[in-house]
Amino acid sequence: MDSSVRGQEGQRQVGQRQSLSQIVGPLHALLPVIALALLMAYVGWSQPRTLSYFGINLLLGLCLPIVLATLAQVFILAIGDLDLSIGQFVSLVACIGATLLPKSPFLGLAALVGLVVAYAFVGALIQVHRVPSIIITLGLSFVWTGLALLILPVPGGQAPDWLTTLAGWQTPLVPNVIWAATIVAALGYLIITRSAWGTMVRAAGANPLALERSGWSLARMKAGVYAAAGCCGILAGLALIGDTVAANATIADQYTLLSVAAAVLGGADFSGGRVVPAGAVLGAIIMSIVGSLLIFINISTDWQVAAQGCILILVLGLQHLIQKLSGSVVTS
Repeated sequence: MDSSVRGQEGQRQVGQRQSLSQIVGPLHALLPVIALALLMAYVGWSQPRTLSYFGINLLLGLCLPIVLATLAQVFILAIGDLDLSIGQFVSLVACIGATLLPKSPFLGLAALVGLVVAYAFVGALIQVHRVPSIIITLGLSFVWTGLALLILPVPGGQAPDWLTTLAGWQTPLVPNVIWAATIVAALGYLIITRSAWGTMVRAAGANPLALERSGWSLARMKAGVYAAAGCCGILAGLALIGDTVAANATIADQYTLLSVAAAVLGGADFSGGRVVPAGAVLGAIIMSIVGSLLIFINISTDWQVAAQGCILILVLGLQHLIQKLSGSVVTS
């Protein structure tokens, strides 16, 4: 009789846990959607004109570079690494775009291609020598900054006319940044989630040993992933100077923190294998809106960085709580 009662009690507890998991689990995917909806509701309530075409264009003015930098971070997180140099890399690309591209297009293009090759080499190096990506990319951030200072010692330069024209293009219905972010999210989904290569990348992040035993080269895999991240970083740098026209050696340094926060907010795990490109794009939009909102209410730039750091801590805490409640805590 006692064993029967204990069995029924165990089944009841299992049923309760499954029900709780079914309720709480979807919150993990809906977290960026809910956060963006609440943020836009507050913006619309405090500044109704912000929800107009012009207001949204102003609010999301520098959103696209952050979205592209976040997608670069998503590629790296998918394979279980972390890039602490993406902000400095975007700054270097911006300096190249504001100096070499207008005057010597072929030299500028060659420099950008060389950066992608360098990124791919770094990815292979991390795998071959089993060096933590945090250490390599942290050191690489100083290399990128040094190169940016050599190219553009003082703020200045001039973006190519075609970049500024493209950035100022007025699209119908909604601003061009929303169309661009939608395209980036769709491409990220197709490449990382739906393609065979993306499946292998996520498998390498989730269980690299099993993938290596099946005959795949992890060094070649990481080289390809880092090259893809480098391409996204180049697009981010070019999009940035299209909006700002000029550049400086530290113009996008804060993108490292923003890309990590946006990717994690979008559902990515530091342990690798799990990334959500569409969620990461929403996370990047949220981080961009937060920065713009703090400017609107006259908050110091020093407090803006602190606020973004607090948001990252809050997001990590919420995700850990949701995963714990759903019974699938992922350690990182």
